[in-house]
Amino acid sequence: MYGVSGTGSVIGEELGARAARARALAVLRVRGRALGAAVLPAAVAVVLYAGGVTGHFTGPGWDTARWVVTALAVVVLLVAAAVALVVARARPAVTPTVELAESSAPDLYRMVRDLADRLGVPAPSAIALTPDCDSWLEDRSHPAHGRHRGGDAPVLVIGSPFLWWMRVAELRAVLAPVVAGTGPAAHPDIAAARRFVRGLDAAVAVPRHPDLDPVRRLGARGVGRLARIMLKGCRGHAAEMERGVAAAGSERAQAVDYGVRIVAQEQVGLAYAGWDRLLTRVALPAWRMGRWPARLDAGVVSALTELSRRDRLAEGFASRLGERPACDLLEEPGAVDEATSLLAARLFHGGPAEPGPDWAPVEWSQYPEEVVDRKWRADAARLHQVLDGLGPAGRPDPGPHAGAGAAPGEASDASDASDGPTLSRVMARLSTARPGAGNTPGAAEAAHDAGEGAYAAAAGQGAYEAGAGEAGAGEAADEAALPEGNPAADALAAALTAQTAREEGLRPAAPAAEGPDGPLPLFPLQPPRTGRDLLADHVAAMVCCAAVDTTEAAPGLDWLDGPALLVAGERSTDLNAVVLALVEDGDPEPLRAWLTRTGVRPEKPVRLV
Repeated sequence: MYGVSGTGSVIGEELGARAARARALAVLRVRGRALGAAVLPAAVAVVLYAGGVTGHFTGPGWDTARWVVTALAVVVLLVAAAVALVVARARPAVTPTVELAESSAPDLYRMVRDLADRLGVPAPSAIALTPDCDSWLEDRSHPAHGRHRGGDAPVLVIGSPFLWWMRVAELRAVLAPVVAGTGPAAHPDIAAARRFVRGLDAAVAVPRHPDLDPVRRLGARGVGRLARIMLKGCRGHAAEMERGVAAAGSERAQAVDYGVRIVAQEQVGLAYAGWDRLLTRVALPAWRMGRWPARLDAGVVSALTELSRRDRLAEGFASRLGERPACDLLEEPGAVDEATSLLAARLFHGGPAEPGPDWAPVEWSQYPEEVVDRKWRADAARLHQVLDGLGPAGRPDPGPHAGAGAAPGEASDASDASDGPTLSRVMARLSTARPGAGNTPGAAEAAHDAGEGAYAAAAGQGAYEAGAGEAGAGEAADEAALPEGNPAADALAAALTAQTAREEGLRPAAPAAEGPDGPLPLFPLQPPRTGRDLLADHVAAMVCCAAVDTTEAAPGLDWLDGPALLVAGERSTDLNAVVLALVEDGDPEPLRAWLTRTGVRPEKPVRLV
């Protein structure tokens, strides 16, 4: 019998704990069968020698059998000893976290200990934070990880967004089932089964260690195969054991803050949605620019508050902000937020572990100037660099709209006379024949032929060398299969994709950062993008640069959508549609109407990076 729950029942009587222990014994039986198979040849050799001593197994045949079995037993025992040594010494994987010392979060430690006392389970040995929307217990009792105060008790890992978005009562309710898992984890059978499975998992990864010489790597591969066989035999039992542990923890926690937990679970889903949006739309552009937002956890509060404002289903969630946030349990929330933000950049982008000249933190107040404006101008510069490489191409006749009554700079759009970095040059390149506009029948074909020549030239310059396999080759092939809508855009998108791939290949390679489970980033956020998506982003960046340079527009930050253009203090929501009309259909009229309405002058050169 082990431990007492908050309702007075012993843990051995809990259904989940009994199931977990049964599965743990099944895992240990796999270990026992492996040990039995290792000592079987030695046992047979002992029997043969005993038979020879007693006179039962005599003669040349028995002597030969004794020598053969003895040699086999020695080999098998040596292999078993090697496997056992590797399994025992292999370092189990540990999730990268930010360690929280008790002095930096005394109130949080006190809350967790009080929760463990109410549940009747051992308190976790330490608390750590992870930049993810999840919480769990992690065993770090292996000597390679160092021992925490509290002995072999697991470490409580808490998702950092929970601390900033949830209230104190909600965090306690969410952590109750997790903390309750320390009870089953302390059972000897479950603890032994977990150590065995973690050791096998670590042994499977040993051959990938970079410091092994060829001979040791060959031996490690053999050990890894044997460990993989045993791991396959106990994987199902181990999974069911963990489900039983989770069920036991949930059963224990039912008597603690059960009503609050129902509400808090809604906040878990909301926090996950806001965190994912913040990383992919806001943080990722900054990471690509060599900046890492230093207050990601505080940003998720702003993102979720904005989501609550936009989504009627989330209207009631913002009213919780008047209650005490869980981050008040920390002594220095800002320092902890900065540490978890840097860790998030490592895990999701593979950034350096320490700040530097090319990897500097950025505050949210500086984000529009430091990230948004620089990103737009860098994209615009790349777009014009590609246009310079393509050279002049056949243009459709500008038609009657190029004369009097046209928007400012429209005539220059048609002729593309200016080679400077203007929006007119981009619009003229992407504009195709429009019915009724006086366009020549062969204009689209001329633009397509010119684009194909430019594409071949870019490929001949080595654009698809280092790094092109990641960003260029597959996307260029996809572009070839797209329906004919705007041949000029297809050609420009292919050349732009090639240029981006070449820049990636020429960028100095950063030292490979190794995490516990392999090279970082462990969870890259780079979404798959087609050439037209890339082109649309660059054209939109060019439009934003022109708006900022020729009007009162300014770069801004939208907490849910990332970089945004602010026109008259309001976020412009209709820009993407008019840019897509130009890129996909070659129709410049919607964009020209937008430029006229906002007062942007496309014929004026923009400032580039």
